[in-house]
Amino acid sequence: MADAQKPSPILPLDAEGLKARRRRNLWLGLALGAFVVLVMVVTVIRLHTGTGVSERM
Repeated sequence: MADAQKPSPILPLDAEGLKARRRRNLWLGLALGAFVVLVMVVTVIRLHTGTGVSERM
């Protein structure tokens, strides 16, 4: 048990690492926003045309 490896400490990111993280977060946020808009548009179109409503009632 004495030979067990200790977890390495978390080092702070440098300027390049922070810039890369910010860029990834931006793209992830844009992708999530686009997905939400796509689901909203599909829902509005389905509600407007009545697709799938009459089969359930």
